[in-house]
Amino acid sequence: MSQITIVDLAETLGLSKSTVSRAFRDSSDISPKTKERILAKAEELGFSPNLYASSLRGNRSQTIAIIIPEFGNKFFSQAIKGIELVARSKKYHTLIYVTDNNVQNEASIVRSLVNGRVDGVLISASGEGKDHSHLQTLVDHDIPIVFFDRSYDDFHSHFVTGNDFESSRLATQHLIDSGCKNIAYLVINQKVSIGKIRMDGYKKALEDSGIPFQEKLVLDTENDEIKNRAAIKTLIQQHKPDGIFASVERLAISTIRVAQEEGIQIPEDLKLICFSCLDIADLLNPSLSVVKQPAFAMGKEAANFLFQTLHKPLELRQQQTTLLQSSLIFQDSSRKI
Repeated sequence: MSQITIVDLAETLGLSKSTVSRAFRDSSDISPKTKERILAKAEELGFSPNLYASSLRGNRSQTIAIIIPEFGNKFFSQAIKGIELVARSKKYHTLIYVTDNNVQNEASIVRSLVNGRVDGVLISASGEGKDHSHLQTLVDHDIPIVFFDRSYDDFHSHFVTGNDFESSRLATQHLIDSGCKNIAYLVINQKVSIGKIRMDGYKKALEDSGIPFQEKLVLDTENDEIKNRAAIKTLIQQHKPDGIFASVERLAISTIRVAQEEGIQIPEDLKLICFSCLDIADLLNPSLSVVKQPAFAMGKEAANFLFQTLHKPLELRQQQTTLLQSSLIFQDSSRKI
């Protein structure tokens, strides 16, 4: 599909090319109403001005986009380092975008990339919504996409992630082996791919050990520290879990804070393990048991897939997934007493 040009956009609107151009330059000699009309039509048609046209060589921008759901997570900083290493070796630049776990933000970012700004996109899905048609816009403009860590079930692409199901099963089994029988699972948005898969691993370990799954022990919360702590406190007071498997690091940290406030001893009263890339997990008191993801390697692998696709485009009819091994590091927070 050919890219829409500023001339096409002007003709669609019945305006001159110069008027449309002034709208994108935020010129003061164009009315706010006309500017709003132009920008709305541009978004609808998937057009954005190519700010990098002067640097194009051989119809390539020598730039890739990295779209992540958040910055406040060491996993993504390590994954970006892996991506940057590969990109630099290919003499490529990177643009980093953050969606704040919002699919509308993700869609807006994606639509801004289709007019030559980038040659390819690496994305960790926001995890929201059922309509991900904005990604098809990239496909229509021959811009390859590779997912890492988080993906969408309804979009076929390369996907590089950790072996989350097996890691979650083993983490939960470790809590069971340490004497836990009433294990809670904490997650931020269980509908996102990693939330679902990690929960499946948790449930499998319970099933294998003959422990009934209890929906009341699943806490699906959000990216808000104050709300998280309140929800965890309520869970602990009402259901008294003896073990907690946190699908993300921040929920484990919130659990430690709640335990301190409530006079709950870890691991004597409550055992804890979580997914984390925290380098100082062993320095916490107690030292934190973790499932450590290969974030740097995941970034490198995803970037390599993207550059392979840039070199030789491939149409996928189903998701092509590469699983990397995570490390389970058992420390004092889950120690058997």
